[in-house]
Amino acid sequence: MEAASQATSAVPAGRVMVMKFGGSSVADAAKIRRVAERLVSVHETGRPVVGVVSAMGKTTDQLVALAGEVSQRPHPREMDMLLSTGERISAALCAMAIEDLGHHAVSLTGSQAGIVTDTVHTKAKIVEIRPRRIEQALAENRIVLVAGFQGVSTELDVTTLGRGGSDTTAVALAAALGGDCEIYTDVDGVFTADPRIVPTARKLDAVSPLEMLEMAGSGAKVLQLRSVEFARNHGVPVHVRSTFSDAPGTWIREDPSMEDAIISGITHTTDEAYVTLTDVPDKPGTAASIFNAVAAAHINVDTIIQNAVTHGDADVTFSIPADDLRLMTDTIEVLCRDLGLHWRVDEGAGKVSLIGAGMKSHPGVAAKMFQTLAEHGVNVRMIATSPIKVSCVIAREKVPEAVAALHDAFAAELDLSHRAAHA
Repeated sequence: MEAASQATSAVPAGRVMVMKFGGSSVADAAKIRRVAERLVSVHETGRPVVGVVSAMGKTTDQLVALAGEVSQRPHPREMDMLLSTGERISAALCAMAIEDLGHHAVSLTGSQAGIVTDTVHTKAKIVEIRPRRIEQALAENRIVLVAGFQGVSTELDVTTLGRGGSDTTAVALAAALGGDCEIYTDVDGVFTADPRIVPTARKLDAVSPLEMLEMAGSGAKVLQLRSVEFARNHGVPVHVRSTFSDAPGTWIREDPSMEDAIISGITHTTDEAYVTLTDVPDKPGTAASIFNAVAAAHINVDTIIQNAVTHGDADVTFSIPADDLRLMTDTIEVLCRDLGLHWRVDEGAGKVSLIGAGMKSHPGVAAKMFQTLAEHGVNVRMIATSPIKVSCVIAREKVPEAVAALHDAFAAELDLSHRAAHA
């Protein structure tokens, strides 16, 4: 369970503002200088400021590719050592730019910032925040730059928090410091669908944490799933906005004045693989054996479907991040040998989801979704539901068409969401 300590040192008056900037926001020297100016402008209002930065542009992807050239199976510990360097570069450069603007700044690694994690490399979870050095720097009227995406394990190794982990760094620091959190990115906020697929998609002014959890878990790339979980667990309101505009973005927060919209958004993902186990014995303990082994390999599982039992056996299908497929292969081969199972992988599937807290009190949403997909010749391979989500697994090449069709079909419900957000 991720937890954050509370700030105790003397920090200047005013709530701490934690401002996170993604890779596109710090992609080059000019953009880093603009981020520095943004941090300074908030600092000049008298608020203590902590900036959390990602690696510049595609740095992380380049480092992953480089590791692949050197080793067929890079050791996870060494991958963390390698990948953590990208954010440190951004933090140091941003601190330099702030100093040139006449303000004092200090850059800190994740470990220097007091971010303590468990011992799982490449996808560690925060277990504690010890923000003493941050508080001390803020008390000295410095702007603090923290390298996102990383921490130090309880065994004193460098760890990383997984893709998008800088979001979690920022939210965790805001919780520990009793501050506010703004996530700056290259989009204006959270939209009703991906604007690259649906040009008419609208920006939402506010989304509940529960809806944002489902959106992040179903493919929305704006926030890392674990950052939303952390914000919800610790009551941290999050404001997602554009680095390149002063316009308000989307607030992730509970708003009792806002009636639940029927549909808040349509999300999709094309970066999952679907693993099917066949000849699974229909007896107690089999499913536990399968998913205990998957969990022991630190692989996150999303959708799980078990087909009807026939002749004493069943098929079980589940989705995993495509990045974990190599790790899953080792786990599954051992399982199949031990349990007498067979397996196959579908890497050509995608998923589209309807998200909305209001759909649980509006029957017919799922039927309308299935009808819309059928009218566009989209075959549904699997279905998964929750009280505020309906997801369909379909052919990957059909995802853009399906998202656009569903956004058009649910235009009225999405317009209600837009009006409710402005109410």
